Amino acid sequence: MIDIAEEVREVVVFHLGPGKTAMTEDARLTDLGADSIDIYEVIMSLEEKFNINIDDRDAQGLVTIGDTIAFIKSKLS
Repeated sequence: MIDIAEEVREVVVFHLGPGKTAMTEDARLTDLGADSIDIYEVIMSLEEKFNINIDDRDAQGLVTIGDTIAFIKSKLS
């Protein structure tokens, strides 16, 4: 079984480059240096990695690492 939280963190690190110490669940993507293009790229990568669709409305709710992990888990359950 995959560790969804770890997979999400790896996608974010790939696109934003923060150290894993900055990757707490309450860390905001924008506080990690993401602009709108970075967030779009993270979302596209998450869609591909987990074979899910994240519509624009859902994407707006993915503010923190924790939000993103919880959303992915809900889509996969």
